[in-house]
Amino acid sequence: MTSPRVLVVDDEADLRELLEITLVKMGLDVDSAETLREARAFLAQNEYALVLTDMRLPDGLGLELVREINTTYKATPVAVVTAYGSADNAVVALKAGAFDYVSKPVVLDELRVMVQSALRLSAPGGAGQPAAQGHERRLIGDSAMVQALRDQIARLARSMAPIAITGESGSGKELAAREIHAQSSRASKPFIAVNCGAIPEALMEAEFFGYRKGAFTGAADERDGFFQAANGGTLMLDEVADLPLAMQVKLLRAIQERRVRKIGATAEEPVDVRIISATHQNLAHCVETGKFRQDLFYRLNVIELSVPPLRERLDDLAVLTGAILARLAGPGHRAALGSGVLAALRSYSFPGNVRELENILERALAFANDGVIEVCDLSLKGARVPEAPPAPAPAAEAAGAPAAAKPAAVHDPLPNSLPDYLNQIERDIILRALAQTQFNRTQAAQLLGISFRQLRYQMQKLDIHAPEP
Repeated sequence: MTSPRVLVVDDEADLRELLEITLVKMGLDVDSAETLREARAFLAQNEYALVLTDMRLPDGLGLELVREINTTYKATPVAVVTAYGSADNAVVALKAGAFDYVSKPVVLDELRVMVQSALRLSAPGGAGQPAAQGHERRLIGDSAMVQALRDQIARLARSMAPIAITGESGSGKELAAREIHAQSSRASKPFIAVNCGAIPEALMEAEFFGYRKGAFTGAADERDGFFQAANGGTLMLDEVADLPLAMQVKLLRAIQERRVRKIGATAEEPVDVRIISATHQNLAHCVETGKFRQDLFYRLNVIELSVPPLRERLDDLAVLTGAILARLAGPGHRAALGSGVLAALRSYSFPGNVRELENILERALAFANDGVIEVCDLSLKGARVPEAPPAPAPAAEAAGAPAAAKPAAVHDPLPNSLPDYLNQIERDIILRALAQTQFNRTQAAQLLGISFRQLRYQMQKLDIHAPEP
């Protein structure tokens, strides 16, 4: 059986020799080139499982080679070697289509991990190959938007570049992240999803990086953090915009250096994780207002993936509803939609997206007779319920009697202050959610589809207080 072949492109003889020796010891065949011209000649003659190129070459930039390989040799992953501290160059290379990067001085253990990921990627049946049917159904729907989203995910799964997923609450950002992980070369490794808005600020460093025994009061045992738990796999930072600025600095260093230090430890330890972040907020606006660090934004937002809201893909409503009802009813139980239900759902705007659709159907199924959901079971507010045909006219009217005059449409007066009017509406909604949950703020935040910190902020802003016992 032929060993996988790797092409090393670097004009430094010592580094090139180190890379060659390391790769040969891994059982790989290696070709070496000093210039872009030599590399192009090798690529024209051979197929490679990985191309590893320096960023600066005598006759051009390694970025040129990255772009050429992504255009002409799409099945070949390419990684770059960047100078120490050149984090910006690594980001530029990843945006250009590089699979991954290593920094000088090259740490051989990190190099081996990166090479093994690339070999899994280029192997038959690796990432980038057609996904199994079971994987595809994570994102349910056949609309053009969902098909385009699946195509994007298939391409992004090949890279190790950080991905920022944007979309409204409940639209399926975590499902998209899990699908990227499932189609990547890291599929057999852990996928760890973290809600950044749900962790108390005082515990964030311990939760993310872990701690040593005795590092602080109560640290009875050594514990790994999220980065160690996701080592080799994918770490999803959900609602990343809720991270406090102090934690953003520490997270930036961990992502750039690929090393973390446990609380109480004296040395850093390497971690190999792919970062996927998600938020329903506008991160660029958060950067402008000073709530989010610009350097961290550029590290996380190397590739952006947008998940469409449900109201923009209503063609998927029938198949989504069928899948949700089948799961809610369980095997051997009936669950179906009555007349006009799908039309009523299509007329609704779904501010909570797919998550809200699940809640609506679960509530409706509880009220349904014999598992058949009718329009009255939906309890939709603001939906246009299909109208019944008009009743026959009374005999007097049919005989030509004058009909009562219809009242003219009366519009509500415009508010004197739009901000005050909107604040009052928001205050009423939050009070309703708190009353429904007996002032349990965690449950109320989940009911409203926002984080606990967002709810706490809005309560302070709108002067909402818990009732005194």
